Amino acid sequence: MKGALTSIPAVTIGSGVSLTVPASEPPEQLSDYQPKFFNQGEWAFLLAACDRLIPSDGDGPGALETNVPIFIDRQMEGRFGHAADWYMKGPFPDDISPLLGYQTSMTPRDVYRAGIAATRDYCVRQYGQEFTALGSDAKDELLQKLEQQEITFENVSGLHFFAFLLQNTKEGYFADPIHGGNKHMVAWQFIGFPGARGAYLEWVDQHNVKYPLGPVSLTGERG
Repeated sequence: MKGALTSIPAVTIGSGVSLTVPASEPPEQLSDYQPKFFNQGEWAFLLAACDRLIPSDGDGPGALETNVPIFIDRQMEGRFGHAADWYMKGPFPDDISPLLGYQTSMTPRDVYRAGIAATRDYCVRQYGQEFTALGSDAKDELLQKLEQQEITFENVSGLHFFAFLLQNTKEGYFADPIHGGNKHMVAWQFIGFPGARGAYLEWVDQHNVKYPLGPVSLTGERG
């Protein structure tokens, strides 16, 4: 559902990074979007994988309807993709405890690139065709194998790859639309999240009452 748009000024933080864009700027169309990081083969894989993680035939909008792949592509060119704020120095022992968190020299964008290539190669060897050509059940089966560590790759952790893919898909689905996903805030509308509204004083004492107003994004778009 497309909400009315209200113009508000952009706000910048110390680094000079804008927190908003003009509210009159419509979200990008997934079909027209040209990825900045992923090549065409990787992009096709990402579209197909996101579509299975949050399919369009569920109770709410799907990952493709909410521009989740655009969010992920933008993240790869940002601080997250480059692990700019992470400690990335070794050593990186093979038997490290998972309790110590992420332990590898590969940035998220490295993991995506190697993980997609390895998964596509596995599909060709195992199923005789690309991931994008598989049926829904086969796609789900492969993604589950990655999650359950039933597939081992030589140069990248399948678990790390799937973890990033799932995490970023969820983030793109529920993040503010300013980051590329959650197109027209339909994911927020689905769960009843009010977004970036600034004041709720009149609702503090109204318990068990459904909030009647739609969400607002950081750009001023209203759902």
